[in-house]
Amino acid sequence: MKRYSILVFCHILGIVALSVGAYTLAARSMWFCALTLLLVLLATAWHLYRMQTLQVRMMRHLAESLRHDDLMLSFRSPYRNRAMEEMATELSEAMNIFRTRLLERNEIESWQKLIRVLTHEIMNSITPILSLSETLSEREANEKNYAIMRQGMQTICRRSKGLLDFVENYRKLTRLPAPTRGPVAVSELLADLRKLYSEPYIHIQLPSPDIIIQMDRAQIEQVLINLLKNACEACLGHESPRIEVNASRDSRWRCLIHVSDNGNGILPDVQDKIFVPFFTTKPKGSGIGLTLCKQIMTRHGGNIVLDSSASQGSRFTLQFP
Repeated sequence: MKRYSILVFCHILGIVALSVGAYTLAARSMWFCALTLLLVLLATAWHLYRMQTLQVRMMRHLAESLRHDDLMLSFRSPYRNRAMEEMATELSEAMNIFRTRLLERNEIESWQKLIRVLTHEIMNSITPILSLSETLSEREANEKNYAIMRQGMQTICRRSKGLLDFVENYRKLTRLPAPTRGPVAVSELLADLRKLYSEPYIHIQLPSPDIIIQMDRAQIEQVLINLLKNACEACLGHESPRIEVNASRDSRWRCLIHVSDNGNGILPDVQDKIFVPFFTTKPKGSGIGLTLCKQIMTRHGGNIVLDSSASQGSRFTLQFP
């Protein structure tokens, strides 16, 4: 940035000097020399304008990326200039530091949310087990209390199985295999998905066949299946349900895949929790479906974002780099 400041100062100083020189030569009727200095003055001013325009473009690019949570941004100078290259390098380094700090903060917040959920679920299972065990241990083992003790043991068994299922779901999250990537045409992926979901209210649009992404096809297919399953459940009871799946290109991402529905939508105070492990608003939900989707997209170097409003439906977008 220091070199850039010096360069701008030199341009301004040059413009002032050339203006004075051109005026002096014109006053002495040295028209050819005055015209030459004027052309040099215009070239210097144009170069300064180009530099400032490029700087503004970089700042707008940075602001746009931050607005859309695109932290994979890097800066490059469009032409060879040490000052501009130095600025681009410093902006890229600042972005890297910011990305590392935002990721660390998100990781800490994620761990805190996970610990709260784990503590809540475990305490919900352990507390009644302990209480019931103490109650049963105080009773005498005789024929009169047999029915009560048997009922209590069945309750303990049921709660223990519930806790075991909870731990098993946690193991699924921690044992997600690394993606095995290969070139996959998005049109073929969605065409196969269309065969699985032939319901008339599910509309899967096939994009251009030249959109090819390096992905683990099985994992991404599972993500789409989970999202379609959630969309179908969100549309239950709707008079005219409609679910749409389509893909598009984007200036920041290689490809976007959208899954949208016109269901009940997700309340604003819940939207920031839907990707937290074991958080669910469904009576029989496990709370790991969207968490797995998030992990899979993160391991692909991409992201999954939600746009939803109550009674207006939801749209999940898969962002591929």
